[in-house]
Amino acid sequence: MTGTTEGTFAALRTQLREAAATFAGGPDVLESILLGLVDDVDRAVREPLEIFPVCHHSPASAIAMARRLREKQPKVVYLELCEDMAPLLTELRNCRLPVAVQAFATEVDGFPAEWSPLSVVAPITEASAEYQAIAYALDTPGVELVLVDRSSDHVFQWDERGTQDAEPADPDAPPAEEEAALHGDAVGVELGDLRPRFAELEEHLLRHGRVRHWSEWWHQYVELPLGDSDHDTYRQVMLLIGSLFRRLAPGDSHRVHVDEDRERHMWTRMREHLAATGTDPADCLYVCGAFHAASRVEEFGVHGTDTFEIGPRTATKWQHGLIPSSHAAIEAQFGLAAGSVSIAATLWAKNVGRTRVRPYRLAGQSGAGAPRARKTAAVTAPVPAVAPEDRLTGFLRRPPVLDGLDEAELLGWSVEVVRAARRNGYLASTADAIAVFETSILLAGMRDRAKPTPYDFQDAAVTCIEKDTVPGRRDVRRIVAIMMGGDRVGQVGYDALPPLARDVHDRLAPLNLRLQQRGVQRALLDMTGRPELERCSDVLWMLRRLLPQGAARPIMGERRLGERSIQESWDLALGTHQRALIELGYEGVSIEQVLEQRLRRTAYAPRATTATVLEAVEDATLYLRGRRLPDELGTRALEVLSAERTVDGAPEVLRRVRRLLAYYRTSEPVLPPWIESFVKAGYAHYCTLLPTAFTDEDATVRQVAAMLGFLFSMESLALSLGCDRTQLELAVAQSHPRDPSRTALLWAARTQLGHLSRADLRAKCDELLGNPLVVPAYPRYLSGFVHALEPVPGLTDFVVEAVSNAFGRLPDPVLLPWLPTLITTLRAGGAELAPLLIREAGRIFPGRLGALDEWVPPWRTQPEPAAARTARRPAAGGGVHALLAAHPGTCDAVATLLGCEGTWRTADPGSSGAALAARHPDTAVALEALLTGG
Repeated sequence: MTGTTEGTFAALRTQLREAAATFAGGPDVLESILLGLVDDVDRAVREPLEIFPVCHHSPASAIAMARRLREKQPKVVYLELCEDMAPLLTELRNCRLPVAVQAFATEVDGFPAEWSPLSVVAPITEASAEYQAIAYALDTPGVELVLVDRSSDHVFQWDERGTQDAEPADPDAPPAEEEAALHGDAVGVELGDLRPRFAELEEHLLRHGRVRHWSEWWHQYVELPLGDSDHDTYRQVMLLIGSLFRRLAPGDSHRVHVDEDRERHMWTRMREHLAATGTDPADCLYVCGAFHAASRVEEFGVHGTDTFEIGPRTATKWQHGLIPSSHAAIEAQFGLAAGSVSIAATLWAKNVGRTRVRPYRLAGQSGAGAPRARKTAAVTAPVPAVAPEDRLTGFLRRPPVLDGLDEAELLGWSVEVVRAARRNGYLASTADAIAVFETSILLAGMRDRAKPTPYDFQDAAVTCIEKDTVPGRRDVRRIVAIMMGGDRVGQVGYDALPPLARDVHDRLAPLNLRLQQRGVQRALLDMTGRPELERCSDVLWMLRRLLPQGAARPIMGERRLGERSIQESWDLALGTHQRALIELGYEGVSIEQVLEQRLRRTAYAPRATTATVLEAVEDATLYLRGRRLPDELGTRALEVLSAERTVDGAPEVLRRVRRLLAYYRTSEPVLPPWIESFVKAGYAHYCTLLPTAFTDEDATVRQVAAMLGFLFSMESLALSLGCDRTQLELAVAQSHPRDPSRTALLWAARTQLGHLSRADLRAKCDELLGNPLVVPAYPRYLSGFVHALEPVPGLTDFVVEAVSNAFGRLPDPVLLPWLPTLITTLRAGGAELAPLLIREAGRIFPGRLGALDEWVPPWRTQPEPAAARTARRPAAGGGVHALLAAHPGTCDAVATLLGCEGTWRTADPGSSGAALAARHPDTAVALEALLTGG
């Protein structure tokens, strides 16, 4: 250091040397650190381009910024913000703060695919120095605003995910609720980040400051003292804090290297702008975080070196826009204490009224301005006389002061919290208000504070008002947070929305709802009386498909293939989910385009299955008009099916193909070519996999049953398209399962093919019940039969018979042990098929309890002996004679149908009928029963 530099903070340097010698016993590292802090401050103060250090969302920084801008009137403002976000800042005048400037990318090129989607947000509140600088630059003629921080693309280029240690979560951070999740998992750009990077340092400050979290420490020891300080004092104190945190940060961490590269990037950009425009550095102002203001990189300053090269951006296409933010979202993303941003907003209003500083505000800014606080003269302690250049010594010596305004404010808080507690069911009284007031002062004294902070007041209110139970939905801590201002949620105005979001609002205009408003609104659609609302219904169904749950929720009405509701009722919360709607605008210019892109992305994904592609086909048919996209995706489903080697998705494939076939058969003159090809390919595909699936341990019974269901239900269509049934018969013949449930499923398939009669199937079940060694496994056989109802629904009566026989034949000591297994097996694997069994049982069993004793199961009814049928046939033939003679035309038609040749004898018509009946006795008996209804 030169002699001039030594003289700037000579008094402070002398005191620091003495302190180091006293505490360390002599010059050592402590002295170099303490003197290094002063060197950093002196270096930043002497920089020709004025550096204005700020803290993220700090009211003291905002007040100091507004005051300095009016005094200096700079021509160029350099701002620490991603350089590619500059075009969006003019749209802030169409929004209600807080909002966040966002860069968003869904299709990445140059980054790992698992990082997608990429998102960077920079939240902006009114009580922030950044907003004051933006408002001044945009509304002051002749002033240029230049963003100098790395681009959004470089944010991820310099990111090393998974290599750096994750910071511990703040225990006082708000829960991830709806407002706290407004930013999602975006990477946050902290404008004016100022927090210790050294864990031991932060712990030391919290312990000796007797506070619970960092937000409370900053509010007590920095925010309040700097709230009404002059510019030089504010600037030097912030530079000192930034230097302290920087010098005590871990030197080998990845974050430090990123911080230094950001500083090199920013100073390089500023020097490039100064060289290109010829602007005098004295007419400029550099707004950055205090951590970066005390930089020691070689590129620091307008006379720094130009050795840093800014790399090119990747080919990733970035979309930019504004999204709503909230105090809770900012706190959650940046690890701040719950309610700290709301307290900062309250303190901002208080400082505006106390200091009489006129803040900047964008012309046309939506929403109410900062609330006007009561104007009262501030009481300050006398400051010792020091050199004008050195304000640190006086600030560090000045004791804190409790003024009358804080006491009046604390009294008002105490009265208001009691009033709010009463509204929420607490039995609070005036005595509780007095107790809260006194306890707040007591807690502040115990924590060595000159005046109670909002955090002290919150603890006092919980202690004095909240007892062992919470009578309502809100506890006292939440009541205090609401009373302090609560969470403030921003809103992006219509003019600042992307084209897609504006298009959605325009198309939903016939609903006559305030879609920008937060909360749930009810929309009633009567398409019969107002046909134009059908277009609104189409938009709402697409929004339901694209937006998070709750944004558009149908209360009445549904949309299925081939069905359209004539009346619908919706709960809409588009204002609450405005961020999700805005991010849709990054993907396309209309919701139809976004939906089509997403369906294609799903269908052509590397891990797409046949079931997911068929779901995309169904969604394209439901929500998009035309056949082009469904046919394209259907062709894709055929390709995926041919490449699959497992049967995991067979149940879903069967369900969706059946639904699509039913739709096309009722709404189209002919089937689409892709679904005919799909049925042919699916028939051959599942025939090939069937023998392996019967023995594969990874395949479930439900999946094998779905394969058989596809083969049997699509058999007629497949055969008409040229498939060979022999392929299915060979596949069944080559199947040799060992599992009981799959064995029963194979028996059902053989019965459907005609290879196994009902009598043989009944005999197999009787054999199982008669074998004591097999009886414990009988529930698994029943499970297989239940799943067989999917491909062979005609076996429903037989399954009822098999279950009834088991309950009728087995004794209780055998039946009761496996009865729970039967119930759980049927519930787990065949819950959707149980209604078939219940309906069939209701049809077979008697409806009254009294008839049960005389009831005989239909499967136990003995068939009539052949001899008795033969003895009855002549009589039947004779009885038919008169009927045949009375209806000769009908008789001729039946004879032709049966292939019988013969002529009527006019001489004796009765003998002709008798002869015909004698030649075909079974037909005569059946015909008599048919015609007589017997």
